[in-house]
Order: sequence, then structure tokens, then C-alpha cells
Amino acid sequence: MTAQQDSPGASDTQDLEVWIDQDLCTGDGICVQYAPEVFELDIDGLAYVKSADDELLQEPGATTRVPLPLLTDVVDSAKECPGDCIHVRRVSDSVEVYGPDAA
Repeated sequence: MTAQQDSPGASDTQDLEVWIDQDLCTGDGICVQYAPEVFELDIDGLAYVKSADDELLQEPGATTRVPLPLLTDVVDSAKECPGDCIHVRRVSDSVEVYGPDAA
């Protein structure tokens, strides 16, 4: 892991969004334990992100903004996810800053 991945403060001044690759999701629910305001397990047993209005976003590749107070929880979710399916990227340039494809 790079220093950027280890330190949630590295990107907290920029808008970030998160999405889940359901093809890789194992349905363990670790993300929901860390950040239930952002993630939810659906009836299919897979995790999805939720909108700011608490609406489950089931479209493939659906993203939601990462609220700054929940950044550490979302980053921990990405780090601990056994399916390596949680992606956090900057909104401005779509560069992944946390998750399996982070540089």
C-alpha cells in the first residue's frame, strides 16, 4: 500500500465517490458493519451503495459521494473487503485513491 492508501486524510479535502463491483462482492457485509450509512446488503446478498437520501443504488457501477465524516469508515471497508470490490475515487478526475485499483 502507498502512503496515500494508508492515510485517509490524504484525499479528504477533495470530493470522493465510492462504488462496488457486485461481480466481485462476496456478500460478507463488512462494509455495512463499517459504514451502514453508505453501504447496504440487498435481498440478493450483495452489497450496494446508498444515495445521500438513503436510497439503495442497484445499477451496475452506481456511485455515491463519500461524506467526509465517514471517510475513514469507507476506507476501512475498502481495505477489509474480502472481495476487493470497493472502489473509492476522486470525483474531479476519476482516479481511484482507495481500493484494489489505487495507484
